[in-house]
Amino acid sequence: MKLARLIAALFVAAAVEAALLDDLGRAFSQNDLAQAESVLDRYRAQRGVTPEYIEGVSWMGRAELGARQLDQAEAYAKRTAALVMAQLKTQPLDSDSHLATALGAAIEVEGQVMGRRGKRAAAVDYLRSQLMLYGQTSIATRIQKNINLLSLEGQTAPALVEREYLGEKPVSLESLRGKPVLLFFWAHWCPDCKAEEPILAEIEREYRAKGLVLIAPTQRYGYTAASDHATPAEETAYIDAVRRRFYADLAGAPSPVSAENFRNYGVSTTPTLVLLDREGIVRMYHPGAMTLDELRAALKRVG
Repeated sequence: MKLARLIAALFVAAAVEAALLDDLGRAFSQNDLAQAESVLDRYRAQRGVTPEYIEGVSWMGRAELGARQLDQAEAYAKRTAALVMAQLKTQPLDSDSHLATALGAAIEVEGQVMGRRGKRAAAVDYLRSQLMLYGQTSIATRIQKNINLLSLEGQTAPALVEREYLGEKPVSLESLRGKPVLLFFWAHWCPDCKAEEPILAEIEREYRAKGLVLIAPTQRYGYTAASDHATPAEETAYIDAVRRRFYADLAGAPSPVSAENFRNYGVSTTPTLVLLDREGIVRMYHPGAMTLDELRAALKRVG
């Protein structure tokens, strides 16, 4: 009977926590931050400070940043970080995905607030200090993404690790000097990446005569649609099947397979699109999907 009650209590807790995130999602979709705060207050009164609650607080910081309310965004980021630190006294960061997401968001918001206040160098220094602290955790790539957002454009593109690949054998970025290069970071599970495929295929057709080279880096995640614990060989075969089915129009694009590329380019969002000019300099770093017109405009800038 005690075990049955424990199981029932766990199911109730899971349902309450799922409802919190659902209710917050609805409030944010309606841009109703007051309602979101009310949802968090009710949950805390009922369940206390849980990792799910802390993640919800981090969402408030991101929402306030999106609304350009920098003081409020910074306050939520600091509150989130303090709540996470209290939790980390008794457990490691990656023991709970909600804690990792919350701290990653808090660091992201703090850095972006600095950048938007015109303190770009200070923001990069801050983010690099956080990368030193959390470089061996799941939020390292997210921190690197924010460093890149503030500092990568105008710099020489990091070299790609190309030891393992799908499709045509890739060549080094250095050997492609003289040609514009578009990097398309994608994931086998990513619907937005699949939706980007026809846009990239059109861009490649339009700019092929101008020398555009498309490279499509990806990585393994440890699972497939059929298995939560796929071996590297099983997942690689699955990625290739996804590539052939959903990216057939991009079959000529080499696809290096390396988690290191994702870390170096800070790819915590898929797709991520990176455009290099003919000198190998990053001219566009864009986490997220882009429209055909947006990509055309970016390519016009590199000539």
